[in-house]
Amino acid sequence: MAKPRRERTSSDEIDDRELLNLCEFLDRSPTPHHVVANAARLLLDAGFVWFDEHRPFPSFLGREVKGFVSRGGALIAFVTGTGSCERFRIVGAHTDSPGLHLKPRPEGHSSNFGTLEVEVYGSPLLNSWLDRDLDVAGHVVRRDGSTRLFYSAQPLARLPQLAIHLDRGVNENGLILDKHQHLRPVWLTGDSDLAFTDVAAALTDTAARDIAAVHAQLIDHTPARILGADASLLAAGRLDNQLSCWASLRALTNESGNPPTRGKQRTSSGVVGVVALFDHEEVGSASTTGAAGPLLEHVLERIAHALDKSRTGYLAMLPGSVCLSCDNAHAVHPNYPDRHDPKHAPLINHGVALKTNANQRYATSSTSSVSFLAACASAGVRHQVFASKNSLPCGSTIGPITATRLGIDTVDVGVPQLSMHSARELCGVSDALDLPKIIRAFLRS
Repeated sequence: MAKPRRERTSSDEIDDRELLNLCEFLDRSPTPHHVVANAARLLLDAGFVWFDEHRPFPSFLGREVKGFVSRGGALIAFVTGTGSCERFRIVGAHTDSPGLHLKPRPEGHSSNFGTLEVEVYGSPLLNSWLDRDLDVAGHVVRRDGSTRLFYSAQPLARLPQLAIHLDRGVNENGLILDKHQHLRPVWLTGDSDLAFTDVAAALTDTAARDIAAVHAQLIDHTPARILGADASLLAAGRLDNQLSCWASLRALTNESGNPPTRGKQRTSSGVVGVVALFDHEEVGSASTTGAAGPLLEHVLERIAHALDKSRTGYLAMLPGSVCLSCDNAHAVHPNYPDRHDPKHAPLINHGVALKTNANQRYATSSTSSVSFLAACASAGVRHQVFASKNSLPCGSTIGPITATRLGIDTVDVGVPQLSMHSARELCGVSDALDLPKIIRAFLRS
């Protein structure tokens, strides 16, 4: 006998809309520059104002100001209150993901194939890029200095794996890929002399002679999908860490969560709410748009100055401020449970994880964790705790970098996921929907 269908509630409808919004954001954001462009569009639609970094900020004193600045693959958005603003509530995430970027002169030829030369960015799971239909996306810089984004949105390349008949031991011995020799996608056949610059020119409606530089990367063509017999899982490329970018923006613009949220203030009185989306986290954050650079602290000081605070006044705001560093966590893999400390092993769809590490790979401290725990309680959602096994050192995040640069309490959290750094990653639906609720509560605390 078929089970009776559960009656759908308004909460279900909200979740459906949120999931659709998240999937659309992921599908429209193949590169960090696309993340920033889509974030800017969302912010402008929500009434935010873009501020030119080259010009002084106007006075923010005594009024709510919703603004943002952007630079390349990084964006910082903020909301000030009408009263006295004495501290920052900062949410940090990163726009980049590990993958395969095209070299400046990518065209090659081998065995009747036109191939593409790539450069490995970060630490991707290389085998996950094999036998996938691959789009290309990126941006061109014109000779006048302007930038135009492009996204083929259709497959142009593929990395075919060697047939098992020619690699009989692959299933027993494992796949070994030479990062230079074996990562050459095919994209043409025959003797074509098509240059990739010509493709980028066509995709951006730009004359090839007007292009000074092209930056491009390969993108898995498969769109974000909800899967599972119970529709409880989300599979997509770049969940690490575009999921956190999306959640932060939804929270700051007051567009997420259960009604009634519209019309309520985005931050508490006395607080400047900030969302900082950085580039280059996967390669160490050391860049003009990375967390190790001065972008965030410069913007924060400019906000303080626009609030009529002196340098000393700005510095006085920092000790009372908190940063919530959002970057996905490792969920327990059902086939490899031994890779986790069983007492600190996050499960899919059991809540966002509080990430801790005594060696400061994560910035969470006994005091900074209070803000996250309070936000979870306020949002009415559960959480988990993650700590690595001593035999498997963890990675790091923008959290310790931000804490070091600004000298403020920082707590590292993240949605548990599987297949981290794969071309296609997996997380739980309820965890993904909980994150913007937690961030919204954090910004209002």
